[in-house]
Amino acid sequence: MTYVVTDNCIRCKYTDCVEVCPVDCFYEGENMLVIHPDECIDCGVCEPECPAEAIKPDTESGLDKWLKINAEYASVWPNITARKDAPADAKDMDGVPDKFETLFSPKPGGGD
Repeated sequence: MTYVVTDNCIRCKYTDCVEVCPVDCFYEGENMLVIHPDECIDCGVCEPECPAEAIKPDTESGLDKWLKINAEYASVWPNITARKDAPADAKDMDGVPDKFETLFSPKPGGGD
């Protein structure tokens, strides 16, 4: 089992989860985070820290797409281990539908 970041992280990009991760398995894209599935130890401390509720256990149904996205981008985006401020419009972006299709950026973020 691993945890995965889903589409509600896009353009919300809260990093509270990063701060509590004991194994530093988060990677930063321009407008979202992902979890490296081979580094995640399934502790679950990140899940309740996400204000956008974008982090899910991979045991939930319908997450195959997100498992692949997390694995793909964790291998190319930089590691992030410290909390950063969320985007100014993060609250407005929470719950916006179809974020992956309309707002996702494959560009890397700044990392640490």
